[in-house]
Amino acid sequence: MPEVVMSVRSEEGLHARPSAELVKEACRWQCVTEVCANGRTADAKSILQVLALGAKSGDRLLIRTCGEREEEAMQSLVAVVERCVGAER
Repeated sequence: MPEVVMSVRSEEGLHARPSAELVKEACRWQCVTEVCANGRTADAKSILQVLALGAKSGDRLLIRTCGEREEEAMQSLVAVVERCVGAER
């Protein structure tokens, strides 16, 4: 199960638009995808769960994938988070 930890750099944090992009990308993959922040874990395929994380600028996100093509899924999710919230490893 690959894991990547990233720091949110965008002043707006993980708000609705980047959350929607993350969920859209996660739904492309058959593997299990999770995002963790602030002591909570969300199914990355659920917009409500991702928004409920309340990830703000400076927060750390942990992204996990498990299952079929998990490495490829991880790479694509990391790319979306980097692009949408300016996150970095």
